[in-house]
Amino acid sequence: MASLEAKAEQEPLLSDSLPGSREWDIIETEEHYKSRWRSIRILYLTMFLSSVGFSIVMMSIWPYLQKIDQTADASFLGWVIASFSLGQMVASPIFGLWSNYRPRKEPLIVSTLISVGANCLYAYVHVPASHNKYYMLVARGLVGFGAGNVAVIRSYIAGATSLQERTSSMANTSACQALGFILGPVFQTCFALIGEKGVTWDTIKLQINMYTAPVLLGAFLGILNIILILTILREHRVDDSGRQCKNVNFEEASTDEIQVPQGSIDQVAVVASNVLFFVILFIFALFETIVTPLTMDMYAWTREQAVLYDGIILAALGVEAVIIFMGVKLLSKKIGERAILLGGLIVVWAGFFILLPWGNQFPKIQWEDLHNNSIPNTTFGEIIITLWKSPREDHNEGPTGCPIEQAWCLYTPMIHLAQFLTSAVLIGIGYPSCNVMSYTLYSKILGPKPQGVYMGWLTASGSAARILGPVFISQVYTSWGPRSGSH
Repeated sequence: MASLEAKAEQEPLLSDSLPGSREWDIIETEEHYKSRWRSIRILYLTMFLSSVGFSIVMMSIWPYLQKIDQTADASFLGWVIASFSLGQMVASPIFGLWSNYRPRKEPLIVSTLISVGANCLYAYVHVPASHNKYYMLVARGLVGFGAGNVAVIRSYIAGATSLQERTSSMANTSACQALGFILGPVFQTCFALIGEKGVTWDTIKLQINMYTAPVLLGAFLGILNIILILTILREHRVDDSGRQCKNVNFEEASTDEIQVPQGSIDQVAVVASNVLFFVILFIFALFETIVTPLTMDMYAWTREQAVLYDGIILAALGVEAVIIFMGVKLLSKKIGERAILLGGLIVVWAGFFILLPWGNQFPKIQWEDLHNNSIPNTTFGEIIITLWKSPREDHNEGPTGCPIEQAWCLYTPMIHLAQFLTSAVLIGIGYPSCNVMSYTLYSKILGPKPQGVYMGWLTASGSAARILGPVFISQVYTSWGPRSGSH
């Protein structure tokens, strides 16, 4: 895979010219070419760290929240989780606008500093005497705000690559993002060996344990990322053919730079792209949210089994996504980006269709909590909490199966495991294809104009989908089950 990436990145900007030839030198010098790709790879790393910042604490948020503030409940947990996407949605257009008129280093460094500070705040949320849950809410919101630099990253890469390089570069960016989502929980699992108590540095009141070590690592990597941005990142912009262009982001002008004509942007296509991107991320957010409660309800998995098996499934989907990101770079050259986007949407639809329950076999019913012939109301947040709760000392996992409080459990057929896994594989193929093609086509629709603001709106639409998707599916799934959720 690395060789494919290197080959894609090193392709000449014009198919009939090679580095070192006279024609190549006219378009781009070797020094400029190397500097441009060093800068792009630094932004690959920044994208990776941004996604790690989201996923590295996901499995430990609930127990840590319970530990620092006993007043935190299910609804507040939902706000803590959503605060990341809320922060990113607000910050993306701001950083995008900033990057249009100033060197991209500025918003990148400021956003990364915000993330570093937010991670440090997260490590200290246990210190205040009260209102600790609100400090955690602010910390996660600020981490999301710092992650708004995704818009700057994608706009930089779109402006620093030729049309021939664009699909490959966007695929690499999405692959780094997916890899961050995969490795974040892995880092969290490794730090679990430290334990809940860990060690305490009394002088600065710092506790280093399984909850705080991941964010401290994130803060350290953020500082390292800032150093790399300051020392390696340079402002580059090329036209569709690969010729260096003059831009307000350039710190130094060059006589070889050309001025790109600023054409009009098709606003209808821009709006359509944002709506389509919202739909794509909304659909995936539905699946991502429903995985844990669905498998616990359908297969009577315990909390420990759900953590293990669902973790394996999501990790496998992440690896599948990275492979797909690499594959679409080659496939797009043969059939085009629009065909891949349409094909990805069809595959995702097929995945959800297969997920529809049918047959005569029903899931195991969880009866133990039924008292006095009444059916209590159970929120989706409470269902999710069962996944995060630590096993009790007697290791009694409690009742398993589909809770009787969910009336649909009595009449909805079971989704077979092979059926679920097939659906997951198809969604894992379709979603990354749609994701990378959406960014690629969007950047080409925008043309040579600075793309910071527009990329900011696209990122914001994706963040809104990741907020609204879980809220929607939580209501639908709890009330009507997977059949309505798959519609």
